[in-house]
Amino acid sequence: MRSKPTLRIPFGILGLLAALAIYALFIAWASQWIGTLHVLVQTPIYIVLGTIWLLPLRRFLIWMETGRWG
Repeated sequence: MRSKPTLRIPFGILGLLAALAIYALFIAWASQWIGTLHVLVQTPIYIVLGTIWLLPLRRFLIWMETGRWG
């Protein structure tokens, strides 16, 4: 446990919200082309895009708590 508070957590939360907003805007922009595909092609694309943002999340949360990236 931390003995004193740091600014990493508030900055980390703001950074995470900003990154997710940018990612969501990108997906919304790309959906105009994805939407033209057949529904059986759209489904795996949206499943992958809906879960891919989770990949860097673990390291980011570790950084918020410890200050190290790994």
